[in-house]
Amino acid sequence: MAHTVFIDGEAGTTGLQIRQRLEGRRDLEIVSIDPARRKDADARAELLNGVDAVILCLPDDAAKEAVGMVTSNSVKVIDASTAFRTAPDWTYGFAEMDKAQRAAIAESTRVSNPGCYPTGFIGLVRPLTAAGLLPPDFPITINAISGYSGGGKGLIAEFEAPAPQGTNDAYRTYGLTLQHKHVGEMQAYGGLAHPPLFAPSVGRYAQGMIVEVPLQLWALPGKPAPEALRQALAAAYHGETFVEVASADECADLQKARAGAAGYNAALDPEAMNGTNRMKLFVFGNEDRGQVRLVALLDNLGKGASGAAVQNLNIMLGLPEGEGL
Repeated sequence: MAHTVFIDGEAGTTGLQIRQRLEGRRDLEIVSIDPARRKDADARAELLNGVDAVILCLPDDAAKEAVGMVTSNSVKVIDASTAFRTAPDWTYGFAEMDKAQRAAIAESTRVSNPGCYPTGFIGLVRPLTAAGLLPPDFPITINAISGYSGGGKGLIAEFEAPAPQGTNDAYRTYGLTLQHKHVGEMQAYGGLAHPPLFAPSVGRYAQGMIVEVPLQLWALPGKPAPEALRQALAAAYHGETFVEVASADECADLQKARAGAAGYNAALDPEAMNGTNRMKLFVFGNEDRGQVRLVALLDNLGKGASGAAVQNLNIMLGLPEGEGL
């Protein structure tokens, strides 16, 4: 018998992508609310409590309201908002985060889907703090760029609308108050004692992202070599399907200058992982200078949103983890 799934907020950017990934699967049945009863609280509560799993693709306040409507002890809930990402009674839905996380997700009925930027950041940093290569109190900066789909329907409309209604911006930095809503989960699951300094930006392309963490290795205890960091990442994700660490040779090849004196390097394409649930990690270092740039490539709507939600759904329902991915 197929498991029943209700996507609350299926008309949004993430909800649409999740539905597309689930459609056509014989092991799942997607249940939708009657459009005529969409604002009927009783009808919504009936669905929220009458299925095997619920995926919430709602703003924070609406997600909290929906969770409050779930009275069944058997319904499994995945929330894609930021409302519960650091809540103690919710499981963080980054299966590759450490060796125990996948089992924790499988046993949980409340899973909070990670944010897109935090997925890249935690993927790079947590193995290093866990291995003792990066002290918890070390000052950390994150430089990142995402496609405009990460901003939801409003930003999508702004970037895709013709002038003068839309924007002609090629690049836009934001989060200038230094209070971005993703910082809390970055600190909590990155194993840090202090909030990292997060510098996000958006580019004129639809989806895909680069998350970068530069480090001064000479300031770290033991002054580790770049390769030590790469090996720690490789060990942490050994055998994983959706998280890959680039080899030392691949990183070195990308570092080779291709434009003579201008010094331009081979490009890392932020759209390279689009349409997948994959994330690829790179370590670019200069041992003489004692510096390194840790880089994560992922699809902000894939491993950073809908792909991770489907992966978590599969784990929670006891289905093959890569099904539909």
